[in-house]
Amino acid sequence: MTAYRVEFTTAAAKEIRKLDAQIRRRILAGIAELEREPRPPGVRKLSGYDNAWWVRIGDYRVLYEVIEDQVLVTVVRVAHRRDVYEI
Repeated sequence: MTAYRVEFTTAAAKEIRKLDAQIRRRILAGIAELEREPRPPGVRKLSGYDNAWWVRIGDYRVLYEVIEDQVLVTVVRVAHRRDVYEI
């Protein structure tokens, strides 16, 4: 099975840096799992988008895109569940 490359947008990287260290470790471990399986059990498709997905990690949500032909997962947003869908 091919390992996917995980990249972060500048905004997502900034959001992760702002988190408490314990929460950050948990979220980064969850994101690392996306390298092996970009659509793990519990993942949901983000409505209105073709390649956008979200996964729940505790009270946080990770929004990401899967680009199959490049074997790439791009993390777009990481935020608390009450704030994640606000634009």
